Amino acid sequence: MTRLTILEYPDPRLRTVAQPVQVVDDEVRRLVDDMLETMYASRGIGLAATQVNVHRRILVADVSEDHSQPYAFINPQVVQREQVGATQEGCLSVPGIFDDVERAQRVRVRALGRDGKPFELDAEGLLAVCIQHEIDHLDGKLFVDYLSELKRQRIRKKLEKDRKLRAEARTPERPRAPAI
Repeated sequence: MTRLTILEYPDPRLRTVAQPVQVVDDEVRRLVDDMLETMYASRGIGLAATQVNVHRRILVADVSEDHSQPYAFINPQVVQREQVGATQEGCLSVPGIFDDVERAQRVRVRALGRDGKPFELDAEGLLAVCIQHEIDHLDGKLFVDYLSELKRQRIRKKLEKDRKLRAEARTPERPRAPAI
């Protein structure tokens, strides 16, 4: 398996609407496996293919503490929503930022599994929120879109500053000419 690179906000590729998967083949299953590995290595609970610059309608999720309940959703659709409430969310593409977002606390989702077979799942709580969050990614939407323009501007500036500091830390210091 391969660990993939996660795009970070405000990268415009995160706004690309993902295309439906026509056939669940070995390439799609390999992508699902790589996405799970990437998600676990990044200490996340969900990951959409859009976040790794693959614009296909695939997401993975695992909200268990011991990584024992991985899900793959191919061409996911929420077909029922219930009990809207606010939940604190974060995102691997918006590192270190958390805020409240209103979402359904119960959903029924229809998708294809890693095996290519259709299934429906009733999810609630954190898994329901995670599925909706990741489907938003497939639609080119991020959780920061639910926040005010002022908050988005602050988040963008903070992330750009953090990226600059990380880049400077990776750049070796240039040798200085001897003082005369």
